This record gives sequence, structure tokens and C-alpha cells, in this order.
Amino acid sequence: MKLTETRSLFPEEKGIEKISYSITLSEDEQLISKTIHQLVDEKILPYMDQLEDHDYTLQKKRMKEVGQLGLMGAEVPEKYGGLEAGKRMSGIIAEKMGYAASFSVAFNIHSGVGTLPYVYFGNENQKNQYLPKLASGEWVGAYALTEPNAGSDALASKTTAKWNEEKQVWTLNGEKQWITNAHIANVYVVFANTEQGITAFIVERKFKGVSIGPEEKKLGIKGSSTATLILEDVELDSAQVLGEIGKGHYIALNILNLARLKIAFSNIGMSKQALELAIKYGNERQQFGRNIVEFGLIQEKIANMATAIYKSECTAYYTASLLDQHLIDNGKDNFITLLARYSMDCSINKVLASESLDMIVDEALQIHGGYGYMQEYEVERLYRDARINRLFEGTSEINRLTIAKSFLKQYNQDKLNKEIELEQNVYIRYGKLLLNKMLKAVTSGDDEVNQIYQGVIADSVMDVYVMITAEINSDHSEVTKQMAQIILEENLQRILERTKRIIVALVEDELVQQKYLDEIEELIIPNYINIYEAKENIAKSLIRKGGYYV
Repeated sequence: MKLTETRSLFPEEKGIEKISYSITLSEDEQLISKTIHQLVDEKILPYMDQLEDHDYTLQKKRMKEVGQLGLMGAEVPEKYGGLEAGKRMSGIIAEKMGYAASFSVAFNIHSGVGTLPYVYFGNENQKNQYLPKLASGEWVGAYALTEPNAGSDALASKTTAKWNEEKQVWTLNGEKQWITNAHIANVYVVFANTEQGITAFIVERKFKGVSIGPEEKKLGIKGSSTATLILEDVELDSAQVLGEIGKGHYIALNILNLARLKIAFSNIGMSKQALELAIKYGNERQQFGRNIVEFGLIQEKIANMATAIYKSECTAYYTASLLDQHLIDNGKDNFITLLARYSMDCSINKVLASESLDMIVDEALQIHGGYGYMQEYEVERLYRDARINRLFEGTSEINRLTIAKSFLKQYNQDKLNKEIELEQNVYIRYGKLLLNKMLKAVTSGDDEVNQIYQGVIADSVMDVYVMITAEINSDHSEVTKQMAQIILEENLQRILERTKRIIVALVEDELVQQKYLDEIEELIIPNYINIYEAKENIAKSLIRKGGYYV
């Protein structure tokens, strides 16, 4: 992989200057990808009807088989039976498992939030006790944070944990809602209120007082178990406390950051699968004497789908490479502290990939026409399975607020001005310049920035982030060069329009308002490419190859 200079939107004094970053897979990564594809094609997709009928025995068997390949413990240290792989490798695994329909949800929850709390917050005894079983797939893990009245406001928990001095035990009572892997899990990371604050506990399925409610009837992801975890006078000794008492929020929020990046990779896999299905169907379906992929409007859809995947892919691999470099430079002990700096990056990936996926599966179904609405066609299931991704691990709205608040917290006008001066790509330079003008208008008062404007900031920050990562990879091929140029032009236009609207909304003095608008109009935008020709070229290249091969 080539060494790439980082181009953070808020550089740190001792930040990372270069990372190993590429969207091209190494030979080892390609080998793992092929292994996962074979596993999915042979062991999972042919059995989806049984998995969707909640055959728990089969699901546990498949989880164990995945574990035997080492995939369950990708991020678990070698001394506990894992691969000790970085975020890039675990992302690649999540992406390829994204082809595994709702089984991928069970896998991601287990290997992510169901396992990583022990890796980063467990003591030595807890790591020795649980990680080997979780890494091998012998045990299945789950994560119990959400409650009926604590969804987006996840820390508004009603579940309690009271210390009994006489018995020297914690007594847990409460219900956790919509717990993925609920019926197949052996152990749960449970968050409960104590006198000192939210605290994380390790609760095994076999403990007295633990029970599971009926399976939820869901729109999609039917092959994953989703149910209520019920805790009735569950007694735990102090050895079951995970991390520090009263610091459960620290675990919850940091683990969610990693979960958001993992979901983004999984969504990229689903998106590629949807595009492949659309191209395959379009090559087989004839209307008016021609394969429908030969029609211009269908080709435009394919190009838009591919460009959306490219955005998500570039961004996810960039963020994963940043996190991996931090692990190399600072070690695992400081990783969680450093991870908080990248909450914005992780949320950007979650929003971008999940919303791109929704567009992609919608267009894939549209290309299938009426057949796409029929259950016998795989795209129908993809359409239903995709919708949850904008909801769990933080809704798109919550993640947008995270992006805006994280950016505003670290925003420094002088530093961004310096970045603007140094930026060589004119599209990105103008994007940052307009973002700076937008932020000056939004932060000019003493009041807290309202949510509408935070949403505008978040979308603009995402657009600049995508422009940076897409441009870095633009020399990968002729197709990526054209996709990157489309992204640069379209994203800049969106930022331009948002900046104008913010100025009109917030700058009350009409003369000053007009001055700012005139300054924007004076920007010399580079010559546009023929976007229609570029999209036709992109589509034809992908149609020839049968999918997203850039």
C-alpha cells in the first residue's frame, strides 16, 4: 500500500502525517475475501429460509464455523485466540460478510460490540474467561444497551444495579429491548444504573433471573435474533463488573464508534451485492429487443450506484487506516482515548454508507422492475434488510449531530485557513473555504447552534471528507478518476448552495449579506467535465465486468 499524506479537517499538533492507505486489496486480503465469499455462498445463503425461521441450532452452528476460520476474533489479541488484525482487515471481513444477508448482522454484533468491550475494557481474568470462547465462536456475544425509553438517548437507562453489602453482590433489574443475538447469545454486556452512574456488567445467559422474550416481528433482517433481555433480581459478584463503576457511558460511546465503522463496511458489501444483482438482471432482461443495461437511463442508475459505493469505500478505508496508524504509533493502551477524537469520522462513515445503501438497493429494485417486488428475487430481501442500517447504532439524525458537535468542538478558524492555503486541489480548497464561511456565520452568535444548522454543517463536513478521500484514490483506474471528478463537482455544488442559504438565514444586515454572497459568486470554479459521458463510461465498464470492479 502507498503512503498517503493525511488531510484531516482539524489537524492535531501531534497528529498523523502519513498512513498506509489504498482501496486495493493485498494478496492476503484477497485470499480472506475469497474464503468468506465461498463460506457465504455455500454455508449461509442456501440456508437463509431456515435462518429466517429462527433455526437457532443452525445459526449457532454457522457462527461456530465462522469462528473456526478465525473471523469471529479478527480484532481479538492472539494470546486470547484471535487474529489481532487491524481495523482495515476487520472492515474487509465485515464488508465481505455483508453479502451474508441478515446473518451478517449476527456476525457484526458478535465480533464488534459483543466482543470488543472485553478487548478494550476487560481485566485479565475477564479476557481469559471470555475472549477465547468468543473468538472461536464457541460462545456468542450480545450487547444490551437499548431500552423501551432509551433509544437514541441510550444513557437514559431505567435498568438498575444495586449493591448488596451483606451478600456482596450486585442485583440487576430491568429490560433491554431489541437485543441482537438475544436468543443465541451465551453472554451479554449489560448497562445499568448504579449510585455512581451507568455501569457495564457481564451477564451470562445461564445466570438465575435472566430470560429472553419472544422474537420481534421485523420488516427485515429476519435471520438474526432480536428480542428483549429480561433481568429479574439477577445477582452478580464484583468480578462481573466490566471497566470502572460509573464509567459505563465511556464504554458504550467508544464501542459504538467502532460499531459504526463496522456497519459502514458491512453496508458497502451489501451495496456491491445489490449492484451485482442489478447488472446481472439487466444483462438478462430484454425489452424492445435489447438488454435493458443498454438503455441510457439504466446506465445512469448503475453509474450513480457505483459512484456512491466508491464514496463509501474510499471513506471507510481512509478512516480504518487512520485508526490502524494510531494503534501502531500509540499502542492499544491509549487507543480508546484516541478513538474519541474520531467519533466524527466514524459517524460520517455510518451515515454515508447506510444512506448510500438505501439509494443503491432502491435503484437495484427499480432496475428489476415488477420482479424486484417479488420475494423469489433476492433484491426484495436486500431492500427490506437495508432499512435498519439508518436506525441502529445511532440514527442518521443522531450521527449527524455527533458529526456537527465533534467538528464544532475542534473547529479552529486559523487552522482551517492554513489548510485552505496549502490545499492543492481547487475543488477541495473551495469546499473548505465555503465550509469556513458557513461556520463563521453559524458561530457568530453566543447561542448554541440549533439542530437545523448542525445538520447543514454535518452534511457539508461529510461532503468535504468524501472529496478528500475520493481524490486520493482517483489515480487507481480510469473509472475511479471519472467517479472522483463527479464527486468533486457535485459535492462542491452542494456545499456552495448550503453556504448561500446559511448566509441568507443568519446574516441580517442586507449589505453584509450581499457582500458575502458576491464573494462566493466570484469564486472561479474549474471547467466541468461532461458528466453524462463520464457516467456512460463508468456504467459500461462495470457492465462488462459484471459488478463493482474498479
